[in-house]
Amino acid sequence: MERIRADICVIGAGSGGLSVAAGAAQMGARVVLVEGAEMGGDCLNAGCVPSKALLAAAKAAQAMRGGAAFGIRPAEPEIDFAAVKDHVARTIAAIAPHDSQERFESLGVRVLRDWGRFVSAGELQAGDRLIRARRFVIATGSRPALPDIPGLASANPLTNETIFALREKPSHLVVIGAGPVGIEMAQAHRRLGCRVTVIAGARALPKDDPELVAILLARLRGEGVEIVEGARAESVETRPGGVAVLAGGRWIEGSHLLVAAGRVPALDRLDPDRAGIAVTARGVTVGPDLRSTNRRVYAVGDAAGGMQFTHLAGHHASVVIRAMLFGLPSRVSDIIPRVTYTDPELAHVGLTEAEARARHGDRLTVIRQPFAGNDRAMAEARTEGLLKLMVAGGRPVGVSIVGDRAGELIGLWALALAGRVKLSTVAGLVLPYPTLSETAKRAAGACFSPRLFGNPLVKGVVRLVQRALP
Repeated sequence: MERIRADICVIGAGSGGLSVAAGAAQMGARVVLVEGAEMGGDCLNAGCVPSKALLAAAKAAQAMRGGAAFGIRPAEPEIDFAAVKDHVARTIAAIAPHDSQERFESLGVRVLRDWGRFVSAGELQAGDRLIRARRFVIATGSRPALPDIPGLASANPLTNETIFALREKPSHLVVIGAGPVGIEMAQAHRRLGCRVTVIAGARALPKDDPELVAILLARLRGEGVEIVEGARAESVETRPGGVAVLAGGRWIEGSHLLVAAGRVPALDRLDPDRAGIAVTARGVTVGPDLRSTNRRVYAVGDAAGGMQFTHLAGHHASVVIRAMLFGLPSRVSDIIPRVTYTDPELAHVGLTEAEARARHGDRLTVIRQPFAGNDRAMAEARTEGLLKLMVAGGRPVGVSIVGDRAGELIGLWALALAGRVKLSTVAGLVLPYPTLSETAKRAAGACFSPRLFGNPLVKGVVRLVQRALP
């Protein structure tokens, strides 16, 4: 058996693991990267990249149907579903070199393509190699959760790991789960010509602001997506030509079934107990510095048991690199934006309105800025949308946006919250006209309007100044 010594051993070549490996190697650490599956992990191969490519194709199809508002005759697009999947595959292939074994080896990382398992507190075995490292980083990601529903396993349902390889257009896609993945895939497939039914055990997008979710769901239902809320899937049957799901007291029949009911950390191959690493059903037990119960081992990304976002995994990488390479204190930020990439998009950062009310009580002010008041939105006939700004103590504490390009608009607010920027600074920004970003400036300015306009004291001061001026 080959014995390898390293400063850092990274287990998993998804977004978090790759960021750790690249950063550490380029700063002089001896790095070993262990990956038993595909380089790039879920994000590149079965998550962010293919889903956004599919959504882009669906948006192009929908654009052909939506020209009436501009005096353009609508047309029903002719959709070559297999060619759409070719676009998805090309997108993955175009990005793959950045995550490839060859690139990381060129950075000085030793890449081992095998599954790793701990054999002691300081050793990992990968095939016929034994790695002893000063520090380990668990970046094994997560996999789709399959609920314990009678008949589900035998129905061979699709998940995010298999749906992007499907080249036959579903005539009726049934989706179990109404989180971001389920809702994104529902809209994409509906726009690509499929009938779609979504089954939500409670309400759709339960972690997001109900007022904003209602705007999004109205669009999806208007496009023909059937969304059944408060109906837990109780049973699944395989039937000739497809499947049927019992939910809400009725059988829902479809040609294909997609399960988008959450994800579970992929730790089962790792034998963490042999290294003294505590784990739960959520993932590795870590502190705010991402260090596990074994002081030599960190966890990042989905394996760390928190929110499951590629950009969060990248942030985790920066946290552990700071600690491992420089011995500096570092902890995870609590300002993490999130986006559901539907049309309209749904974005959020900081506290939701419900969370802000619970924390700040009567000190909270909620400002609503509709997209209908934005000139760019009116010019593009995209006025369905709303920005909600939560303010306490003169500072923003949370922002939720539903509307066109909400994922781009949330960036300014992520900066404002992370930098503890005053609302007066946002209100004083000079922004290009006409842009959707002006919704931020207007929302911030609305905080000061009651104190400036119609205030008798302000009017009195203005009159005095005007009389004094030459």
